[in-house]
Amino acid sequence: MKDKPNEWVSISDLMAGLLAVVMLLLVLSVLQKKQSELQHQKEMNEIASLKKNRISDTLNELKNLVEKNGADQLVSVDVPSGKVTLRDNVFERGSACISPETRKSVAFFQDKVAEFLNASIKSQVFIEGHTDNLPVSKPVTDYVRFCTVYDDNFTLSAARAREARRLLIGGIDTDTAKRIVVAGYGDSQPINGIQPGDARNRRVEMHFSVLDAATISAK
Repeated sequence: MKDKPNEWVSISDLMAGLLAVVMLLLVLSVLQKKQSELQHQKEMNEIASLKKNRISDTLNELKNLVEKNGADQLVSVDVPSGKVTLRDNVFERGSACISPETRKSVAFFQDKVAEFLNASIKSQVFIEGHTDNLPVSKPVTDYVRFCTVYDDNFTLSAARAREARRLLIGGIDTDTAKRIVVAGYGDSQPINGIQPGDARNRRVEMHFSVLDAATISAK
């Protein structure tokens, strides 16, 4: 007499097969996710590299123009940090005014900043004013003479950043000019390794940046 087939064995085989298929699909899903993450990271690295190259190219061009125009006593260009520094002697003593001679010496900045901003809507220039920690002894109220009114270092640093912005805008259209942002930090951010009272802290820094799409859409 033949043994009857055990239906439970057949069911267990079927379940084992189904489990194997589920495990295979799970492994494939994990591998696809990992591949997607690697691809995304690769694309982000490429974008970051392009951003860095754009900033470096702009700053290298500015550095060459600074040297060519003999403006290195007024401006320093730090390519690795993506920063341009306008020294204290760009401005008249205790003032936010920029002399006509200085404007002529750094006029090339207008074209280069315009090129940088027009290349992408993600480009921005941040202009930061800084001072030493010597207090303002007397409020300044003559706007015509000093291009600002101020009674502390924060107000003066903001005014100098604003005047630097005006220097850069040139023929840039209004919407593009909105991506040149100013801030005044007074004596709150001295240069690393420099005493707060040192005159070298009196400066305006311009930081070139390319924002990512997520940052822009969040605004």
